[in-house]
Amino acid sequence: MPTHLAHTQELLEKIAQLQAICSQDVGRGIQTLVNLTQGQLLGAASSIVKHSSPHVVVITGFFLPHTNPPVAETDGLIGSAQLAASLICLGIKVRIVTDSYCFPAVKSAVIAAGAPCNVEFDIVPVVPSTHYEVITPILENWKCLETPITHVISIERPGPGYDGIIRNMRGQDITAHTAPLHLLFNLPNVISIGIGDGGNELGMGKIPREVISKSIRYGNRIACMIACDYLLVCGVSNWGADALLCALALLKPEWRNIIQEQLNSELEFNILKTVVNNNLAADGITGQATLTVDNLPWEFHAEILNKIRMILVGCVTA
Repeated sequence: MPTHLAHTQELLEKIAQLQAICSQDVGRGIQTLVNLTQGQLLGAASSIVKHSSPHVVVITGFFLPHTNPPVAETDGLIGSAQLAASLICLGIKVRIVTDSYCFPAVKSAVIAAGAPCNVEFDIVPVVPSTHYEVITPILENWKCLETPITHVISIERPGPGYDGIIRNMRGQDITAHTAPLHLLFNLPNVISIGIGDGGNELGMGKIPREVISKSIRYGNRIACMIACDYLLVCGVSNWGADALLCALALLKPEWRNIIQEQLNSELEFNILKTVVNNNLAADGITGQATLTVDNLPWEFHAEILNKIRMILVGCVTA
């Protein structure tokens, strides 16, 4: 086999390994969903690498109205912060979109990840409405940007089901506590990437509702109807953001050093400590302000991140 073909095959195998690592099922029953989305990580990463002037919007923030006090979920925060900070370090334009309830946690996480203090945020108010007027100011602003938005990446952001109601993993209605960020997701001429782990997140509409219904508890009620161009189904959504960063570095070796430096468990743990110790976030499953994500100890997450990072460390450049 010619050298360049062997190198290409090696890259494809490594990205497939990445997708397998981040899609490890932690008990939600996502395997069928994972099987239907093979190759999506490669497609998502390639769409960014191949774009001549990417401008990425990161959508995140999953509010937990039933915790005491109500705060944002830890999952999604870490991955979004890592992704945004890394892309900015690479010289890629990034905007972060969240709602007013989750903004304090998202901002804190992004700063803890090392992103510049002048990072661009768009904040959507949480109001009892799903109409376009709440996002109109943002869309008008985006039209005036010097570099057009090219990608919108949603990480652990809940979206409406087929009845229009936004629900958490238990099937509870959280529409009144969730700004309609999904209205910013499927825009014309913008590539959409969804990262989720439970079936109720933006992008999961790419998978047939009946599949989510049969695989996920309360799946028929919580299945999100909003589809996307590329969907990453993960055991924990934060892992999907890490895998996407690693895939970018594999496809574009000149990005490798910056991404490799960013992908480390100490930095991610610092993000988690920052949002939890400041009472801005809690575990999405237990509702407790503990140093866990999805009721998994940090050591477990660190092990997953190390597996992702080792694929990058061990890669062979052309």
